[in-house]
Amino acid sequence: MAVLGILAALGIFLGAANAATLGVVSTEGGMVEGKSNGVGLFRYMDVFKGVPFAAPPGRFQKPVPHPGWTGVLKATGFGKKCLQLNEFQTGTHGSEDCLYLNIWVPQGHSVSTGLAVMVYFHGGAFLLGESQGPNYLDNYLYSGEEIADRGNVIVVTVNYRLGTLGFLSSGDSELPGNYGLWDQHAAIGWVFRNIKAFGGDPSNITIFGESAGGASVSFQMLSPHNKGMIRRAISQSGVALCPWAFNSNPRTYAEKVAKKVGCPTDQNMISCLKKTDPFRLTLADSVSLISSASNPLVKTLALSPVVDGDFIPDDPSNLFSNAADIDYLAGVNNMDGHMFVFFDVPSVDQPLWITPVEDVKKLLTALTKEKGPKAADSAFQQYSSSWSSKPTNVEIKKTIVDIETDYIFLVPTQTALYLHNKHANTARTYSYLFSEPSRMPIYPSWMGADHADDLQYVFGKPFATPLGYWPHHRRVSKYMIAYWTNFAKTGDPNSGPSEVPVTWPRLTGQDHQFVDINNSMGKTSVKQKLRSRFVHFWTNTFISFPNVN
Repeated sequence: MAVLGILAALGIFLGAANAATLGVVSTEGGMVEGKSNGVGLFRYMDVFKGVPFAAPPGRFQKPVPHPGWTGVLKATGFGKKCLQLNEFQTGTHGSEDCLYLNIWVPQGHSVSTGLAVMVYFHGGAFLLGESQGPNYLDNYLYSGEEIADRGNVIVVTVNYRLGTLGFLSSGDSELPGNYGLWDQHAAIGWVFRNIKAFGGDPSNITIFGESAGGASVSFQMLSPHNKGMIRRAISQSGVALCPWAFNSNPRTYAEKVAKKVGCPTDQNMISCLKKTDPFRLTLADSVSLISSASNPLVKTLALSPVVDGDFIPDDPSNLFSNAADIDYLAGVNNMDGHMFVFFDVPSVDQPLWITPVEDVKKLLTALTKEKGPKAADSAFQQYSSSWSSKPTNVEIKKTIVDIETDYIFLVPTQTALYLHNKHANTARTYSYLFSEPSRMPIYPSWMGADHADDLQYVFGKPFATPLGYWPHHRRVSKYMIAYWTNFAKTGDPNSGPSEVPVTWPRLTGQDHQFVDINNSMGKTSVKQKLRSRFVHFWTNTFISFPNVN
C-alpha cells in the first residue's frame, strides 16, 4: 500500500511538472487568466469563465467593443446571465451587463495550437437560458470540458440578450430588433480576432446550438455580416425557418408590451419603451402556458428575430446564398414536439387517459388556421392514413407528437437543409435524426427523444456523471462527440481522429440521405428521405391552399 501511495504521489508530481497551460493570455481588452484542471493522464484543461466580449449593452442598441481593463482579469467565475424571467414568470433574474463568454482549451504535454473552435449558443425560446446552462451538483449542462477533451477542440459558450431587451422590434428603423443576434455576432467576431492567443485557429470556427440556439446558428449563417468568419455550422432542433423562430409582424407584439408597461402605442411608443425600467420590460415577456389543442403553445411565441433590413435583410428563405461556403450539419429529435404536446394535449402522457381523435382534428385546425378548413381536412387525411380501422389510444397519442414535431421542428429543418444544399458552392450538407429514447421514467413506454434530450450526450454527461447513465448511453455520447468534432475540424463528420460507428453520407438533392443516431448504430442507421411524405405535405400541398384571410 505504501508503494502504491508513493507511485500515486509521484504520478501527480510528474503530471503537475509536465502540465501545459496558457497562463495569462493577452486579448484585445486586456490580460486574462483562467484555471488549469487535470482531466486525465497527462491531459489538462485551461478554463476561462466570464470573459467580456463586448461592453455592457445600451438599451435597444447594438453591442460595442469592451473598453478594456487594467491588470489581469481573473476569469474564474461565470458572468451574470442576461436579464430574464424567473421559472414561475413572477419576477426576473440576471443583469443587463451580461455579454460574457467562456472558453475551454484542451492541453497535453505542450501548449495546444491551431485547434478547431466550436462556439455554442444556448436555447430557451429567445426568452431564457445562459452560457453555462442548468447546474446539477456543480456540473453545468453546457460545460465544454468533455467535448474539448475528447474531441481536442476549443469550446466557447456565449451569453446573449433575451426577451424584450434582446428581440423586441417595432418593425421599423426606430426599434429594429435582433439585438440578441447582434450580441452573438459580436461574440463570433471576438472569437475570430482573439482565439489564436488561446491556441485556436480563427479560420476554422464552427458555430453550434440547440432549439433557439440552433435557430440562432441558422440566422448567423444567413446574415451577410458574418462573411468570412464562420467555416461550419450545426443546428440541433431549430432553424431560422421554424414557425416560432421568426416574427413577420413584430409591431403587434411591441404594442402589447407597450400597453403592459404603460406606454402609448403612437409615435411616442419607442421613446417611452427606452425609458422604461428593464425589469418591467422583462416581466412583460411572460408567455401563457395555458394552451390546448385548439390554442397550441407554438402560436403564442412572438419574441424572436425579424427582418430588420440589416442583420437579416430579407426573409430567411431568400438568404441561403450567404451560406454557400459554410458546411452545415442539422437535424432534430424524433419526438421534439413532445415538449409542446405536454402543454397542448396533457392526456398524451397519461397512459390511463383517452386522447380523442377530436384532439388531432383540433390541433391540425389550429396549425392550419390561415388556410382554412380544407387544409385542415387534408392534413388530417395525411396523418390518419396509417391508422388501423379503429385507431388505438397509443396510435392517436403518437400521431399528435408527430404532428407537433413535424410542424415545429422537422419540416422547417429539412427545408433548410434542402435550401442549403441547393445553394451550396463549396459547402457540404449533412442531415440527422436523433432517436435515443428519453430517460424520463414518467414518460410513456413508446416515448422517443424529447426536445433537448440530445444535449446531455453532445456535452458528454454520461462521462462526466457516469453513475447516472448506463454503458449504452456512453456509446451515444461517444458517437455524437466524434461526429460533431470531426465535422468541426474537417467539414466531414466521418473524417478525423475520432472513430465513428457508421459512415455518414452527405445530403444531396438526389437521395436525401440522413443518419439515425442512437445507441445501436450500424449499416441500417443510414436512411433516406426523412418523413418525405409529410415534408412534401407542409411545403407543397399545404402552401398551395389559398389563405382564407
